[in-house]
Amino acid sequence: MLVDIVPVGNVPANVKRAASTALRSVYDCDVTINDAQSVPNGAYDADRNQYTAETFIQLAERVGRGEKNIAVTPHDLFYRRRNYVFGLAYLDGSGSVVSTYRLQTSSDGGFSNQSAEDIFQDRVRKEIVHEIGHTYGLEHCDNNRCVMNFSPTVREVDIKEENLCGSCQRLIS
Repeated sequence: MLVDIVPVGNVPANVKRAASTALRSVYDCDVTINDAQSVPNGAYDADRNQYTAETFIQLAERVGRGEKNIAVTPHDLFYRRRNYVFGLAYLDGSGSVVSTYRLQTSSDGGFSNQSAEDIFQDRVRKEIVHEIGHTYGLEHCDNNRCVMNFSPTVREVDIKEENLCGSCQRLIS
């Protein structure tokens, strides 16, 4: 399986490395990093001062070279009526997106003694693994330690692990 990371906007090398490392580790897949792309036309919603997540997924599907493709962007995303999303993917689809915008907070509220940069890298890895999991057909998991657990806040992202629980792992094996 090939997963192509599609940077959209100015995505730092450390974010691309974290995404690539996590995908290889959890899914044992090949990973490529595509050329940087511009924000898709029509993605920006001036009323919300955010970007619509679906347009980034469509871009990833269009330019990505993998069986699975994930756009990664520093821009703030929303989906329908949600105030924001860390990422979005369609079940069993080929495209997905992760935004690093809201993953960059100064700390994890005392959950660990890691540096802000290490916390950020952990969050990026978890969200990349989570969204690609959806493209493999995985739904949200009730196990709050599983990477597929629904995590609407960074605190919940920090609590879960980077890996699939045994039940979710069996579903994709």
